[in-house]
Amino acid sequence: QVQLVDSGGGLVQTGGSLRLSCAASANIDSFDAMAWYVQVPGKQRELVAGIMSGHTNYADSVKGRFTISTETVSNTAYLQMNSLKPEDTGIYYCYAVLWNHEFWGQGTQVTVSA
Repeated sequence: QVQLVDSGGGLVQTGGSLRLSCAASANIDSFDAMAWYVQVPGKQRELVAGIMSGHTNYADSVKGRFTISTETVSNTAYLQMNSLKPEDTGIYYCYAVLWNHEFWGQGTQVTVSA
């Protein structure tokens, strides 16, 4: 069973930055894909950024502001979030796929004040 532990969320002003971390209990290079999703009340989780075989993709709303990356040494995935906007507010979840099994982190709250 793979465990993902999300951290790094918090309260930040508009224009600020945060870096989210996702610590995995397995070799991160073995994952088929990893991603970050965001959920706001009343809505389904939405894809923010994904990485697979070194290729990345981003939601249009975060392109140029967010960067997803992974670090093999620490088995950690990151989401660098710059130029934050109030509409980025939500709970951010790390997601990973391994051998067709899906795993989720517990989520970390990001709040961007106007």
